[in-house]
Amino acid sequence: MASSPPIIVWFRRDLRVTDNPALYEASQRGRPVLPVYILEEDAPRPLGGAAKWWLHHSLSALKRELVCLGAPLLLRRGRAADVLAHLASESGATDILWNQRYDPREMALDQTVTKVLVGLGRRVESFKGALLFEPAETTTQNGQPFQIFTAFWRQCLSKPEPSRPLPRPAKLQEYFGLSGDDLAEWRLLPKKPDWAAGFATSWTPGEDSADARLTDFVEDRLADYLSLRNRPDLDGTSRLSAHLAFGELSPRQVWHAARMNGAFPEDGFLRQLGWREFSHHMLHQFPAMATTPRRARFQDFPWQDDEELWRHFTLGQTGYPIVDAAMRALWETGWMHNRLRMVVGSFLVKDLLIPWQRGEQWFWDTLVDADPACNACGWQWISGCGIESAPYFRIFNPLIQGERFDPDGQYLRRWLPELSGLPDRFIHRPWEAPPTILKKAGVQLGRTYPPPIVEHAKARDRALEAFARLRLVH
Repeated sequence: MASSPPIIVWFRRDLRVTDNPALYEASQRGRPVLPVYILEEDAPRPLGGAAKWWLHHSLSALKRELVCLGAPLLLRRGRAADVLAHLASESGATDILWNQRYDPREMALDQTVTKVLVGLGRRVESFKGALLFEPAETTTQNGQPFQIFTAFWRQCLSKPEPSRPLPRPAKLQEYFGLSGDDLAEWRLLPKKPDWAAGFATSWTPGEDSADARLTDFVEDRLADYLSLRNRPDLDGTSRLSAHLAFGELSPRQVWHAARMNGAFPEDGFLRQLGWREFSHHMLHQFPAMATTPRRARFQDFPWQDDEELWRHFTLGQTGYPIVDAAMRALWETGWMHNRLRMVVGSFLVKDLLIPWQRGEQWFWDTLVDADPACNACGWQWISGCGIESAPYFRIFNPLIQGERFDPDGQYLRRWLPELSGLPDRFIHRPWEAPPTILKKAGVQLGRTYPPPIVEHAKARDRALEAFARLRLVH
């Protein structure tokens, strides 16, 4: 056993060793470090299936990093307060360190943990490391949380730039004598069927991969971000969302890497990082954001929740190629391009009149980057029911969106091979193709590819009428 009591570092959504304030502080105290990750049985919202796949591989990567630093990661499961109290008793640890969380439900759990540990005579410290700007420090002149993104981001940019990322600890002292769970015992990976089999061709979870992806983006594609970010057929986005969601990268690392490569905070890529901040600030003040509309009147919206339409939607069988391609890519890769999240979201809640909460839950379960703040905020935005939202009457036309942002049908041909033989002119609207062209392309509407399940023009009128009825009620 170690001669001095260890410092416990509790990992959560901060699965990295660089710019990890809690881990860095522990490394500076000259005592053994006991890193632990707890599969929290009392978590406010259990992870979805795709995120569990990511978590498994991210924890594997973190374990390798910590072994290299000299202090292996301990895995435990249970109620966090019970696990940490027992671990402190087992090891004799006097100090428990972690990085702050901002979901009020998680903050309440952390307060419970703190109360238990302090009651046992332990010292608890938490650190800032998940956001660029703290919610308590980013308010209006009246001390209230911001409700409008532009004003929020303007104030953020009036502050000093975020501090530089902390370095990776050079070495950690190991604490010996404890054993934890085997990661495989947690059964985070799907088995029968293995619906995540295609994820590994698209993603490599872990800090090293996150750092490599960030470097590749800022050096090779950041300069073209504004012109390419809406094109799902091109590699124009950073694809860092899952790495940020699990804390394999800190927002400070992303900020400074982009700034060093010429990014301006006012627009473009860093403004999107600002939207991530804003979403987390929104969740901090409204923890029910995944289920409850911020605009209370939308509680009475006349949804027409149709199970058959929902089934077509989830299977990528709506008859609208850009929607179907996005949904099938989601199945295969666990990810969806941001432009297509807006198109797909608009189609679900406005063309089909299916409640946005079902879409939010579906994304929570199928996205590897499922983030409690960004996912809910995005669905409230597209549905028009959030504080900062697109107007409800802004309804995306899936045909125009597809033709504008996938003009050559390259994205469609990748994810809808049954339509790949159609010429560009008809690939976004195969039902308008003459029979001779359909036959030549091997397309049989209703057999190899479905006709549209709704007519967009009529669906748009129906959605606007429903919104008008809601306004009359309120």
